[in-house]
Amino acid sequence: MSKRLVPSMTALQCFEAAARHLSFTRAAEELHLTQSAVSKQVAQLEEMLRHHLFLRIRRRLQLTPAGSLYLAEVNKILTQVDMSSRYILTYGEQTEILKVATQPSFGVRWLIPHLKGFGKQHPNIHLDIRNEMEPFALLQGSADVVFFYGQGTWPGATCIELFDEEVVPVCAPERMAGRALEDASELADLVLLQSTSRPEAWHEWFLELGLHSVSAYHGPRFDTFYMALSAAQAGCGVALVPRYLVARELAEGSLVIAWDHAMRSTGKHYLAYAEHAAEVPKVRALVQWIGQQLQA
Repeated sequence: MSKRLVPSMTALQCFEAAARHLSFTRAAEELHLTQSAVSKQVAQLEEMLRHHLFLRIRRRLQLTPAGSLYLAEVNKILTQVDMSSRYILTYGEQTEILKVATQPSFGVRWLIPHLKGFGKQHPNIHLDIRNEMEPFALLQGSADVVFFYGQGTWPGATCIELFDEEVVPVCAPERMAGRALEDASELADLVLLQSTSRPEAWHEWFLELGLHSVSAYHGPRFDTFYMALSAAQAGCGVALVPRYLVARELAEGSLVIAWDHAMRSTGKHYLAYAEHAAEVPKVRALVQWIGQQLQA
């Protein structure tokens, strides 16, 4: 195996400071080193990289093209190291990190509200929540618990059913102001907001009503239900979304049902974790918490 080119952190800091100030002297003052020490670190870095990083012109420094390119990469490295170090500062010695993956709209509208109080009951478990459109994170080891929508089968995972759902067409009140639809087919005359994750939704919704619409696949397409909801609230069209996601807006009146027909979705929402993690305390704690929330 070839030897890795891994310069010291001191060398990277010296280079970054010198590049920012275009001065070894000012870089040395900032880093509390001597000017010669900074110059030596940069020289060793240039020797390792086999490229000049600075031009020395009349006692002034100027970045070479290679130096400018390397500076961008070094800034990424130093920023990541700084973030990682600050990340660790937030934890106590007894803290465990529970990595949770969730689909964006589900996470915002259902999961986060149902996690209220979890931290107080489990102060030593720190939740690290990230967006994932598919539950692959579980297999890749980048998540301990995954929330997903589907059929509830995932190789090597235990899947716990949370709830099923139904989708309803919603739009801003002004879209329906003074307009009473006589037939659901008239919805096709409005802009149908599409969801990337469920491209057949409008087609299936019309079919349940015995209708066929050539407009079922037409309209702006959004990656998440949350974006489609925002578009519907802005008056851009009609969104076909799970009812649980719009309960608040329907209650407040910022969205209304465009046609009173709810279609049962083919999938359900699940919580999943690796089979071998069933007895891991932090995983078991979250599973039990979610179960209690559903019962409540």
